[in-house]
Amino acid sequence: MAKRVFLIVLDSVGIGEMPDSAEYGDEGSNTLAACYRSGQLSVPRMETMGLFNIQGVGCGQPTAHPTAAFGRLAEASKGKDTTIGHWEIAGIISPRPLPTYPEGFPQEILDQLSARTGRKILCNKPYSGTEVLKDYGPEHMRTGDLIVYTSADSVMQIAAHEEVIPVEELYRICGIAREIMQGEHGVGRIIARPFVGEAGAFTRTANRHDFSLTPPGTTMLDLISAAGLASIGVGKIYDIFAGKGITEFVRTKSNRDGMERTIEYADKDFEGLCFVNLVDFDMVYGHRNNVPGYTAALNEFDGQLGDLLEHLREEDLLLITADHGCDPSTPSTDHSREHTPVLLYGKNIREGVDLKTRTGFCDIAATVLEYLGLPVEVEGKSFLSQVIK
Repeated sequence: MAKRVFLIVLDSVGIGEMPDSAEYGDEGSNTLAACYRSGQLSVPRMETMGLFNIQGVGCGQPTAHPTAAFGRLAEASKGKDTTIGHWEIAGIISPRPLPTYPEGFPQEILDQLSARTGRKILCNKPYSGTEVLKDYGPEHMRTGDLIVYTSADSVMQIAAHEEVIPVEELYRICGIAREIMQGEHGVGRIIARPFVGEAGAFTRTANRHDFSLTPPGTTMLDLISAAGLASIGVGKIYDIFAGKGITEFVRTKSNRDGMERTIEYADKDFEGLCFVNLVDFDMVYGHRNNVPGYTAALNEFDGQLGDLLEHLREEDLLLITADHGCDPSTPSTDHSREHTPVLLYGKNIREGVDLKTRTGFCDIAATVLEYLGLPVEVEGKSFLSQVIK
């Protein structure tokens, strides 16, 4: 019978600080606990699996009989962003964080971008994605200049009104920026941020597109696709890996849409991996310090998780994890360096196995490869022998 792995990344659902969190300004961060403290968190399916049994989770009540194996992952890479987190989940440890630009991008970078696009640059500062439209949108509308900004993450974001710069043209411009931002300036992502509307009421559209760095080594996706198996990306996965090692993908509009697409894949015949990113936790709620919204999104996911479980087959393995934290209760609106959860569920998985704290997200890649019967030619140590029946 074909083996399938469904790997779902709850983007930014961290479960508590790491020993070095203070070095990142994240001492005391715990994204899941922030939602639990709201009094509104209701995730009975993950709770039954053993979410609150995880070592150091810092909230909730452990269940007496967990239906899944569970554990806590420490990040071996340096950093706390989406790209490095996902690369590590897929088997690459990054010894250096990707570059960030708290003072804005160097002038020589902007000069190259202007020369190649024929457009001047506005902003060039770390900025909120919504506030930057209020402050620079009207001038962009008048001049057609590019709104270029960043954040605490390793990103260059380029915003443009869809009626001033059509979406496909903005994508072309971001592709140019991606060519420029290499080597020492190789930010994790160039993000196209189209928007619409009038001054005072600008809104970003769903036409966001990420232009990521190509992973610097072999990932589990490369090994899975090279073996002739399916390597399916749902949500941002294709963008995060710059398409490398992906055999099929679908972009999504929301967490709900992402889970609906995942359930559709669960009803299809394939052998290999379905790798899912649910970005709303991070993008819509974590970065906006919206505890009620974040909590409601976790509750909604847990409900859809119940639907997914009904579609899993005898040989399926379900893994639920995260890529970093983004504690919505702290003053910061940025990612937080935290441990992440891992829940493993399936007919072939022993219930109630406590994996305690693993020393790398990359152990997931090793485990997935071993489950699929492939050589573990990536960073990480498989824990399959601890959980398999």
